[in-house]
Amino acid sequence: MNSFSLKSLLSRADLQQEKTKDYRNIVIIQVIIVSAGLILSEPVLANSRSEQSKLIISIFSFFAAIYAFLQWDLLRNFTNSRPLIIAILVALSFTIMIGILGEFPYYQIIKVPDRQLYLLFLHGVLFPIEVTVISFAIRDLFSGDYMTPDKLWGAACIFLMIGISFGSLYDLISIAKPGSLGGNFELGFPNYAECVTYSFSILGGVDSGLQPSRLIRNISILEAVWGGLYGMLIIGKLLGLPREETKQENN
Repeated sequence: MNSFSLKSLLSRADLQQEKTKDYRNIVIIQVIIVSAGLILSEPVLANSRSEQSKLIISIFSFFAAIYAFLQWDLLRNFTNSRPLIIAILVALSFTIMIGILGEFPYYQIIKVPDRQLYLLFLHGVLFPIEVTVISFAIRDLFSGDYMTPDKLWGAACIFLMIGISFGSLYDLISIAKPGSLGGNFELGFPNYAECVTYSFSILGGVDSGLQPSRLIRNISILEAVWGGLYGMLIIGKLLGLPREETKQENN
């Protein structure tokens, strides 16, 4: 059976279980990625060429690759569009392969003449994919008439995904114009880690201590407003939904 159409043939209950599992897996990886960005970035910021930093970057890259493909797997719950699913899979596979060949910390397999343009391409491909998955996930989250476990995991997944995706956007801006985040951070993992830290500082209402460019500052205001609005909408939506058991009792 074709793997791309497999989920379209699942029953409603099986699809909910599949989405719950996919959401849960992504949340676990998101927590690892965010924790790595917040906790393990200091050695990399101090010296990205040290053996400790190389190990951290390798581990982070491994989980980042898993995260990318889990997003693709989650997307298959929301659409039966074979061209879209294949296009995103090809884009992810190509981008991750090129990223590993050029950014592997222990040995650079391919030589990159313009690293700034190279990173801009990689993140420029991955960011629209993140936005696409988020848009489908939000539409799915606010659909349906009953509270199901996948919606709880979905709410957590989307919130973390928003923080990571805004971090990716800040990283894109910083790559295009280094120093935009308000600090002299090395492009690659060090800059990305600081961008993710800044993004979650905005969502959490914590002062990051950075003085970013006007563009990033204005986008961060939009992120803060969106984060607050998302929280209110989720609370209103999920608390207003009856549990699915109510439907079974009434039948």
